[in-house]
Amino acid sequence: MNEEMTESSNESAGELLAGQPVRIVERDGVRYTLLGTAHVSQASVEAVEQAINSGQFDAVAVELDPQRLQALTEPDKLARLDLVEVIRNGRVALFAANLALAAYQRRLAEQLGIEPGAELKRAVTLAHERQLPVYLIDREVGLTFRRASQRLGFFGKLKLIGGLGAGLFASDEVGEAEIEKLKQGDMLESSFGEFASESPELYETIIGERDRYMATRLREERSDDQRNVLAVVGAGHLAGMATYLQSDTAAPGPLRESLEEVPRKRKLPWITLGILAIVLAGIGIGFWRGGLGMGTEMLAVWAMYTGGLAGLGCLLAGGHPLSILTAVVVAPFKPFRLSIPTGAFSALMEARLRKPAYHDFLQLRDDAQTLRGWYRNRVTRVVMTFMLTNLGSMLGLWLTGFTVYGRLAG
Repeated sequence: MNEEMTESSNESAGELLAGQPVRIVERDGVRYTLLGTAHVSQASVEAVEQAINSGQFDAVAVELDPQRLQALTEPDKLARLDLVEVIRNGRVALFAANLALAAYQRRLAEQLGIEPGAELKRAVTLAHERQLPVYLIDREVGLTFRRASQRLGFFGKLKLIGGLGAGLFASDEVGEAEIEKLKQGDMLESSFGEFASESPELYETIIGERDRYMATRLREERSDDQRNVLAVVGAGHLAGMATYLQSDTAAPGPLRESLEEVPRKRKLPWITLGILAIVLAGIGIGFWRGGLGMGTEMLAVWAMYTGGLAGLGCLLAGGHPLSILTAVVVAPFKPFRLSIPTGAFSALMEARLRKPAYHDFLQLRDDAQTLRGWYRNRVTRVVMTFMLTNLGSMLGLWLTGFTVYGRLAG
């Protein structure tokens, strides 16, 4: 196997893909042409059209997964989403992250006059018109987000969530540095902002792992009747993909599965368990030392802080009165359901009482860009109910722990 690298000087690809970064790797009888694109460039769209219309390629691969392709080609598909199932399956945080990505893409489209990823969408459309096989080689956003989240510590996750939140409500134009990064690299990297480059763990998951994943998918889709494959990917992936495509010797199937795996959390939430232990021990000691009066007082403190702050979080999210009542009642029973967040109960109640309408889903991309839109849209209000209720419940747990410890120490 050998690799040939070119920008526009390669004799065969240079004329066809003038001005575009290209890497060519030949392996196992297949010639892979990796076309590097900018996700916000009309020139990249034109380069894709020229390459596919040339008739030189037997198959087309794109830096997309089924979910992102659907978002590009069938934006109304979101209106058929079952929000209740999203909550029950614990995918609210992922759903919120996708909203942040959609809002960021909408800002770019309005500012630059071109839809981010237009060249990928065009590649799929043209390939179908010419009856060429299309391979979606990127890893699902959900898997990437979950793998990235697991590599971060508690404060790293808070910073990640804060960065995504800031991206949701930013109304100013996207900076030149971000636009240049998109011209050279990757939509997901830009969406996570500066944190992606500051965090080696996040950068490796978002960029490094996906380079190897996409190279592996190309090898996995190899077919004897497809000798020339065009892969349309962000320019920032070219070097990594070419290296892995040339040098990886592991079987592609098992390697892909390992890069999709999200290990189950084995670590116990020691901080939460520690605070719970202090609270429960304190209540028990209160009954032992001070009798029924002191023990009951500590139970009341527990219920007031956890239920009260969870209810306050739900109120701040604009939740229905019954959703707020649900948060107040459910939060104090946290020790009996460590794996189920309080916000799931209030969000389910909110989704049933104020069921999102078709219009709410259609307006998601627009409403997700402003704080007012989040309160107006019933879908985003359910997401806020989930997140702010959980935040209030967590603060209530901490405050109770400090209060009970102070009483015992005093």
